[in-house]
This record gives sequence, C-alpha cells and structure tokens, in this order.
Amino acid sequence: MKVQKRIVVGVSGASSVTLALQVLKALKEFPKVETHLVMTHGAVRALQMESGLAADAFFQKADVVHESDELGASIASGSFRTAGMIVVPCSMKTVAGIASGFSENLLLRAADVTIKEQRPLILAPREAPLSPIHLENLLKLSRIPGVKIVPPLVNNYQRVGSVSELERQIALKLVGYLGFDSDELIRWNPSAI
Repeated sequence: MKVQKRIVVGVSGASSVTLALQVLKALKEFPKVETHLVMTHGAVRALQMESGLAADAFFQKADVVHESDELGASIASGSFRTAGMIVVPCSMKTVAGIASGFSENLLLRAADVTIKEQRPLILAPREAPLSPIHLENLLKLSRIPGVKIVPPLVNNYQRVGSVSELERQIALKLVGYLGFDSDELIRWNPSAI
C-alpha cells in the first residue's frame, strides 16, 4: 500500500487522553493513511490514571511511534511531508508551548513544523475554566492560518448511548477537519428532531 497522507497525532497530558485512541482508530478506517504518534510523558501518566490502559494500546493503533524526547525524528523536520497534525487532548502547557514556539519536546516541535509549513493543525484543548492566559494563547494560535481550535465538546443532538460512542463522534469531527469525512458522524439535522 502506497501512503498518500501522513498524519501526526500528538497526545499531551490533559484529561480525556482516550480521545486520542478514538482518533487513531478513526484514521485507521481511511486507506493509505499513515499515522505518526507522539505522546508526552504527561499523556502516558494521564492515560494510566484515567483509564488504567498502558501506552501500548495506543502504539498498536499507530503506524509509527515516536518518543517525546526524540527531537531528531522525521516529524521534527519540515522536509518530512505530512497532511497535518491533531493534538488531542491538548493541555494548556502544550498550547503555551506551541503559541510561544518553545519546542522542548517532539510534540511541540512537530506542531511548530506544522505551523511553519502552513499545514493544518487541529488542537483539541482540555481545560476548565479558562484563564486569561489560556484564552490569549488560544486566540494567538487561532489567528495563524491552518490552525483550528476544536474543543472536544458534547453535542446532545447526537444522542449517543455511551462515553465510548461520544468519544468516537468527537474523534470523527476532529479528523473531519483534516479532510477525512465519515458517514458515521452524526451531524446537526433540525428535521430529525
């Protein structure tokens, strides 16, 4: 299978790390997509605390796995062509690092490369309440061409029956911003109400 699109999936140490697993599963459904996963140390800790899962559950769903301190990895270079990046969940620490160009780990460097190469960057921030600092950083990023801020919000009109189904709907929405549309995504339809 010849790869047509490479997608970087970054996972930071915010709550709802399992959303990233749903994103990886969703991307697997599209042919000729190669996923590159990078998880911060905080993401691995949050995953264990929230779900009891090991990082191996994520590694099995990705085509290529990069260590967060591997700054010489392929995804750290603009010459390595990707079709974009999703950071899910995106902690406020990660938002601040991306907004300031502070590439202390591979996730931040890959996001920096995505911005400088003007490729799509989808950020799914997780925090509540948002402080003025958080809002300023998000606003700064939202003004950069190609960057989309997509909080993983609940849409009650989807009427899903479980947390897993809800996470799947959020994942499908996120990958849709990279051009991967799924017929399984439940969209707003006022005539269905």
